[in-house]
Amino acid sequence: MATWSSRGLRGDTFEEMINVTLDYYRSQNLALIQKIPTPIKPIDIDKETRHITLAYFDQKSTVDYIGAVQGVPVCFDAKECQETSFPLKNIHEHQMEFMKDFEAQGGVSFFLIHFTSIDHIYYVPYTTIVPFWERAARKERMSFTIDELLHEVYYEVPLKKAVYVHFLEALADDLERRDALEEHAKKNNDKG
Repeated sequence: MATWSSRGLRGDTFEEMINVTLDYYRSQNLALIQKIPTPIKPIDIDKETRHITLAYFDQKSTVDYIGAVQGVPVCFDAKECQETSFPLKNIHEHQMEFMKDFEAQGGVSFFLIHFTSIDHIYYVPYTTIVPFWERAARKERMSFTIDELLHEVYYEVPLKKAVYVHFLEALADDLERRDALEEHAKKNNDKG
């Protein structure tokens, strides 16, 4: 059986904080976002307890969470890191592909990254991760540091009493930024 210190349970507390936040958002009619379970195929089931004792992943998962915030489709993945450098091996290619496709359909994709050593949570848009991901694909550097992140688009997520991981303000700021970029691009196209 997996123990608290095992690799398989890393991030459980962070995900539970997010789940409590999502319950609160739903109760306040602010958002409807659900945790997406990783599909598994049971191999062996204990007949007495009816618990799965052996299983394998049936297919690759996409992202941890998907839903809508006030009519805006969102998807995100929750990540935790003990250091001040985030290893990109914690993000999988199929997740990046899903987020890219989600954004192409008009959705908003992002990561919630908890740097446990400094106890800070960041909302990091998918587009912020892309250059780091491409750099890793070129085998130049397989991680990014908090210092590098601070030079890119990101938003700090405050911890509040009723809302542990209150990312809606960060999402609103991100949407404003996206709207401004779209307006700027439209003005440039109109000039040309």
